[in-house]
Amino acid sequence: MTGGAGQSGSGADEQDWDDVASDVLKMVGKQVKRWRERAGLTQAELGRAIGYGEEQVSSVERGRRPPRPEFLDGADEALGADGILSEFKEDVERAKLPRKVRDLAKLEAEAVELGSYAHSVIDGLLQTQDYAQTLFEMSTPALDEETIERYVAARMARQTIFDRRPGPVMSFVQEEVTLRRPVGGKMALRRQLERLLDIGQLRNVSIQVMPTDREEHVGLGGSFQLLDPKTGAKAAHVEVQQFSRVVSDRKEVRILEARYGAIRAQALTPRESLAFIEKVLGET
Repeated sequence: MTGGAGQSGSGADEQDWDDVASDVLKMVGKQVKRWRERAGLTQAELGRAIGYGEEQVSSVERGRRPPRPEFLDGADEALGADGILSEFKEDVERAKLPRKVRDLAKLEAEAVELGSYAHSVIDGLLQTQDYAQTLFEMSTPALDEETIERYVAARMARQTIFDRRPGPVMSFVQEEVTLRRPVGGKMALRRQLERLLDIGQLRNVSIQVMPTDREEHVGLGGSFQLLDPKTGAKAAHVEVQQFSRVVSDRKEVRILEARYGAIRAQALTPRESLAFIEKVLGET
């Protein structure tokens, strides 16, 4: 899952900025240009002042490139914008999210309870940056560097869910194979397993492992995610290959809820799972 379990993100996710995101970037670019001209600086002069090239400044002003947070902070200081440009950082970060990821990120931000079953790779919310980077680099057809950077940033941004206070109740079930597949190499896998162990210690998070030798397994249909918002109806997110959708039909959500309950019952307990992950880490 690009949003949930977090596969490579090929196919439909590779569509460029949608209209909403483009409008945000153009608006921010116009503000940067307005403040630059008010300060009497050329694009090249602003670039030198904040450590960017003239072409990069031009791309930002035209709404072609999303400015990094340090770009906006640097421009704000260099142009004497009194925090106005820096305030656009959050708007830009939201705009950088692909459309479908924005929808999922909104559901996650509103969730008081979240459950995820990951069938083929580590869940996107649990991935290290190296792991996510490798997945996107393996996409077919191949992605350009800017697109890869955009999708990795989007995935990492979603992980602020672990910083929420109070945090939602979150449970994850990972297939054993996802703990053993050396995505990015052995050292990257070790760092990924260490991250799972760290997150598994959080009081509002449980991580379970589904051993490969289980004879009974109701989750063979693939990965999915369940989200229970503070207000509104429960929803699910399902993705396979390049097809991704949010499920809101109550009957379909109930089926996935029942399936997830069975998956958790068939998997190792959270305590057994952390011990299992430590064992795999020791073997890696």
